[in-house]
Amino acid sequence: MGADHQIAFLLRESAQRDPERRAAALKGLGRIGRAGHARVLVEAADAPEPSVRAAAALALGRLGVPEAGEEVLPLLMGDPDPDVRRRASVAATRLGLDGPAAVRAFARLLADPDHHVRINALDGLAALGAPGDVTALAALLGDPDSAVWGRARTLLDRCGEDPAVRAELTRTARRGAGAARARALEQLPECCTGELFDSLLTALHDPSPAVRIQAARRLLRVERQQVRDELTAALRTEEHPEAAAGLLRGLGGLGDDRVIEPAVRWLRDPVAGPSAARALGTVAPVAVAPHLRAALTDQTLSPRTRAATAAAVGTAGRWDAVWLLLSLLDDPDDDLRAGVLDGLGTLVENGLRPWERHPVAWALADHLATDARHTWRTRNALDGLAQALPDVRRLADNAPTGEVLAAALSLLDGDDPADEHSRHDVRRFLRSLDDPHEPVRYEAVLGLRRWVEATGSLPPDDEGARDRLTALTGDASARLRQAATGLLGRLDTGPR
Repeated sequence: MGADHQIAFLLRESAQRDPERRAAALKGLGRIGRAGHARVLVEAADAPEPSVRAAAALALGRLGVPEAGEEVLPLLMGDPDPDVRRRASVAATRLGLDGPAAVRAFARLLADPDHHVRINALDGLAALGAPGDVTALAALLGDPDSAVWGRARTLLDRCGEDPAVRAELTRTARRGAGAARARALEQLPECCTGELFDSLLTALHDPSPAVRIQAARRLLRVERQQVRDELTAALRTEEHPEAAAGLLRGLGGLGDDRVIEPAVRWLRDPVAGPSAARALGTVAPVAVAPHLRAALTDQTLSPRTRAATAAAVGTAGRWDAVWLLLSLLDDPDDDLRAGVLDGLGTLVENGLRPWERHPVAWALADHLATDARHTWRTRNALDGLAQALPDVRRLADNAPTGEVLAAALSLLDGDDPADEHSRHDVRRFLRSLDDPHEPVRYEAVLGLRRWVEATGSLPPDDEGARDRLTALTGDASARLRQAATGLLGRLDTGPR
């Protein structure tokens, strides 16, 4: 059957009394009809059956005749039936309708009970770059569907220069409710904190945890004693774990001793516990040492809390911190070992006592060879610990895995031509240029770069090094290609 015959058939069917046959025919006309058939679809938009009206809306969008759609689609977007509203709103967007009637129709649909229709309304307004009804749009920040409130947030952001939009966002941030207020507080730029200040202080006690979290986030950046006092008071009465965690993180970072009591209280909570532990690590070591020691060995606490406690022990840096952490370095719990390594790394970075350096170096170097889960965390803890270099060099000569070899190479300086150990390190780098493991080749190139930066040239006893580096500029690894190319470029330009 040719197209003309098909259209003739569909036109006959579109005049039938059976709603199903009529709806199917209208959809078909939308696919293969011509502009002149738009009138049939417009007339069907007034049918008593919702299925026929929905089919007419769908077909108008497919037919692609904006003039016809302008006549009826804004009306169908206010139809009592949600499926009709849904089809009409999609069709209006598809046709690019941008007249006042279409904009008003999209704006009305922002408050539609059907979330699909709300999404369509937001998509339509986004295509027009218009906020529609700013009050309804801001209210959608509190919509339970992320597809709705996410689109609303994006549209508000796009229209943020509109004074009406900014005023409504500010009003919602001050006096809105629940999620809408929280997201408005999150969306407004930091420069608005001053004009929101009084409402932020009261928001610390809002019934919604999300609002309290966002209010605290803003106030923690305000350097006033009054604000710190208000935040501390809010922490004392806070009962929501996520809100407490945010306050503990912020106040702990300020080193305020008043966090000790609430932090100890929250240690047993799996959500707020890690933040509580970290907060304890930032305040007076003498006051928190018993709490940290007890939490570190309390196996009833969540693994993440114990891990954060281990890191906090390193931050606090008490006289017994090294020995507490070393005793747990081989604990079977992955999270706890990670925290122990972070704590030891902090102690190394801050400077170990002379009698602590070798025990820590030996323990960490041995751990580097055995803890495959935390190879690079162990490597970071070793960084700067000169006492570990003999063991690290032995690992570089006899590593159990490519990952361990790469980590060991990254710890070798290779930048002192007068030092015999450095010259041996450079030979290790050269030997590793052909290793089958990409991390090893990459660290070897970086090691050679350290040597070249110190000396201005490659080692004279390996004339093939440049050719091997050139070969690496074609490696499958982008970072390795970049590193090799950069090193060759430095060789060509000389020391800087």
